[in-house]
Amino acid sequence: MKRPAVFIALICAMALAGCAARPSSATPEAITPPVADVAARVQALLPLDALLLGEQHDAPDHQRIHREVIEALATRGALAAVVLEMAMQGNSTVGLVGTSEAAVRAALKWDEKAWPWAAYAPAIMAAVRAGVPVIGSNMPRAQMGAAMQQPDLDQRLNGPALKAQQQLIRLGHCNLLPESQISPMTRIQIARDLAMANAVVQALASAALAAPAKPEQSAKTVVLLAGSGHADRTLGVPQHLPPGLKSRSVLLVAGSASDAGDRAADFDAVWSAAAAPPQDYCAGLKGKIKG
Repeated sequence: MKRPAVFIALICAMALAGCAARPSSATPEAITPPVADVAARVQALLPLDALLLGEQHDAPDHQRIHREVIEALATRGALAAVVLEMAMQGNSTVGLVGTSEAAVRAALKWDEKAWPWAAYAPAIMAAVRAGVPVIGSNMPRAQMGAAMQQPDLDQRLNGPALKAQQQLIRLGHCNLLPESQISPMTRIQIARDLAMANAVVQALASAALAAPAKPEQSAKTVVLLAGSGHADRTLGVPQHLPPGLKSRSVLLVAGSASDAGDRAADFDAVWSAAAAPPQDYCAGLKGKIKG
């Protein structure tokens, strides 16, 4: 029998595929052309409390979009904080002395093996230079085992959404998981979404306390950088945000318009970007499971 730790590792192993992302079929009409200006795209979504950017982690052009979104909001004085899937809860640049990349990496306790710093540094440093906190939101791996044993997490999604999330766990792990592990692994995904949602809410509250908005000022926005599955409005982080919080989810697509497929219906906007090199995620996952 496989140990739970093996399956905890697997939910991280598929991160580059987009964190339990939905399969796709063609609906090209839903896609904003890649030549559209990012600042204009952001402007069209404002005002917002939270902007959720759902990326494919190994698509470099998505991280370029991250930086441009952060710079666009910072230029307007409308950036409250940047919340990261790529750093763990409890780690942030709040109170950081110095703005060197080394100091920022240390403050975030950056895990280079999991997330290449070179890919995310431009967006993160743009926020730091703007005087905006960067906050880790991912659930530590040490807590995943406990999450697997919490059936109350199943109640965080309605019945159809829970079944859909379970199916995504199957597909996201290439139908290689034993059926007995589908519910526990789904709970980890839900717990991670909940952790990210809590971090967004806390970042908004902290920003409001630090600099209360004046009547003539526009509301500031927290940006969440995460895999596309976490930004899904029907299954991910938005399901755990307070009803009064105004958020928008953007699906970043690597490649042609047809790559978004029917996923477009589960996001408020879909932005296409340069294609990423093809990857056989399932081949690597088979090796991990057999190992």
